[in-house]
Amino acid sequence: MPILPVLINLLIMLSLVGFLVYLKKKKVSFSKRVFAGLGLGILFGLALQNVYADNTGIIKTTNQWFSLIGSGYVKLLQMIVMPLIMVSIISAIVHLKQSKNLGKLSGLIIAVLLLTTALSAGIGIASALGFNLNADQIIQGDAEAARAEYLTTKLDEVSKQSAPQRMLEMLPANPFADMTGARSSSTIAVVIFSTLIGLSVMALKKRSPEQAKIFIDGVDALHGVITQLVKMILRLTPYGILAIMTRTVADTSFDAILQMGKFVLASYVALIVVFVLHLTILSLLKLSPAIYLRKILPVLSFAFTSRSSASTLPLTIDAQKNKLGVEEGIANFSSTLGTAIGQNGCAGVYPAMLAVMIAPTVGLDPTAPGFILTLIGIVAISSFGIAGVGGGATFAALIVLSSMGLPVGLAGLLISVEPLIDMGRTAVNVSGSVTSGLVTGTLLKDLDREVYYRDIEDASELAVANA
Repeated sequence: MPILPVLINLLIMLSLVGFLVYLKKKKVSFSKRVFAGLGLGILFGLALQNVYADNTGIIKTTNQWFSLIGSGYVKLLQMIVMPLIMVSIISAIVHLKQSKNLGKLSGLIIAVLLLTTALSAGIGIASALGFNLNADQIIQGDAEAARAEYLTTKLDEVSKQSAPQRMLEMLPANPFADMTGARSSSTIAVVIFSTLIGLSVMALKKRSPEQAKIFIDGVDALHGVITQLVKMILRLTPYGILAIMTRTVADTSFDAILQMGKFVLASYVALIVVFVLHLTILSLLKLSPAIYLRKILPVLSFAFTSRSSASTLPLTIDAQKNKLGVEEGIANFSSTLGTAIGQNGCAGVYPAMLAVMIAPTVGLDPTAPGFILTLIGIVAISSFGIAGVGGGATFAALIVLSSMGLPVGLAGLLISVEPLIDMGRTAVNVSGSVTSGLVTGTLLKDLDREVYYRDIEDASELAVANA
């Protein structure tokens, strides 16, 4: 394989990074630089695919080098996820005015996540029926057949665990192992462990205020260090998005997209409607959807390109606290719980659409009211249950389809466009978790509307820039 084209591609990437650095020196806003990185990544990715259409080896090698920037940025975010969750949640709890607020806070967040997921399932069902989607319309190739076999095998693993067993997996038997992300349920386990530590400190306050104060002072100091580290890493967002988007577009099979265009279109119509639902909820709370869009779009852009709610977590928490005025404890709980419970895109829209598509292949009527109500109920319940399983949309689909008595192997027919759809699903997941934080903050009167309506240049953007 020739080396010269790869070197040229790397030089172009470095030039684009240099251009983003130039924009920063010119005091161009953080949000604009994020979108500049996104747009340049799309254009560069399209150029790579057109120029090297007959030589995928060059694209593959080039993307491996681009991963130093893109995947490197994602790894830095992943590095701080667990420490950020633990320190932030402990800090939020020990500074709660009343411990009883914790139960109300977490209960409201989970309720909003599950409710919006149920509504998302209804939207997914309507989209699939409106576009007349049917699994029989999809052509099955070798990749799809292999994916179907994989899903069937995975179903055997999932079906061995009952819902109570999956929920039991969320408990932190070894919190130190969970801090390393050793299990699929590690994130939730760390949340539970951190919550228990925070409650223990609050109990210690009553018996030994001096000891509690020593611990709280240490947590506050550590919280300050972690917060500063988050700000330092967030400064790299424009460059990370540039590299990730370039790699994603360059690797995308547009022939597969055209072949599966109807399903892709139906999926994005459903996801857009769910996002509009989030904006409508904010309007009912007398919060400006336009301001929400301006402040959250950089976060959703990263979620879109990275396809990882967990990797987006530091950005989600930062945006809620510093841009949208959500109280720190609510921001931490809603952002963290939203990565595993009630994911509107992955656990709501996607499995509901698959169920509607597959139902006719086994003689079921997807328009029957009983089928629709049962499906929405199962989707809402399973969106909580998958927190102990991990695997996002795939496991959500496995649980929902098997619970409805539908063949799971047919879900493998969508493997060719799965990455493209997953980008939109992840962005909607993140928007759903932020919406739950805003709803909870409003209902508990812990939302700082002055921060919400503050100009974006005066919000966390400056904090990131000055880190």
